[in-house]
Amino acid sequence: MDPVVLLHSPLTSATAWGRLPQVLRTRGLDVVVPEVLDDDEPPYAGRYVGRAAVQLRAILGSSRSVLVAHSGAGGLMPQLGLARQAAGGPVSGYVFLDAGLPRVLNAATRLELMQLEDPTFADQLESSLRQGARYPDWSDADLRQVIPDDGDRTMLLAGLRPRSLDYFTEPLPLPDDWPDAAAGYVQLSAAYAQPAATARRKGWPVVTRESHHFAALTDPDLVADGLFELFAELWGDPSGIAAPSI
Repeated sequence: MDPVVLLHSPLTSATAWGRLPQVLRTRGLDVVVPEVLDDDEPPYAGRYVGRAAVQLRAILGSSRSVLVAHSGAGGLMPQLGLARQAAGGPVSGYVFLDAGLPRVLNAATRLELMQLEDPTFADQLESSLRQGARYPDWSDADLRQVIPDDGDRTMLLAGLRPRSLDYFTEPLPLPDDWPDAAAGYVQLSAAYAQPAATARRKGWPVVTRESHHFAALTDPDLVADGLFELFAELWGDPSGIAAPSI
């Protein structure tokens, strides 16, 4: 079975995955969890992709893999796929887990992509960032309702990586001839309804689990169930990951 790579958002650390990697391993998957913590200056996207690619090359070599991106890592999937191919390791599938999709012709930056998904939030965020704020700026109180466990909440907060305006206005690469493998979407929260709808329009399988954006922390079994349901829709059975139908 191809290894499954869990790619954390550039706004968090790998701790946002919680116990999900262990849960997936107990279900028979080979799980790789790269962590990128030094993409803190431009080019942000290039640094994230480069650092993740180096880690994956060291761990996976030329093995095939399935890339699973959470949140802001979704927009970097095409470049990560190209980096894996350059290392001789083909990508057999792309899975977006409550994640943004890659840029399109009329939206070249993260902020412009947010405008397509949630114009009200994007306007508020841009205004705040132009006044010198950084995002995410969540407090313990902001997250207490969705992440009731004190340890999980503290771990997530400690791993947050707030960014300033230049991160959100950085032009992202435009994917060419992508996806080059099977692709699908797992939606966890209402905030990602628009990307999930776009995935459906593309003809990708979409699985919905009603929860919240950080369900990997609070309910890893639910997230694992959603991923396995999507694997079954993409390949018939997780054991078929090594030979996807594209």
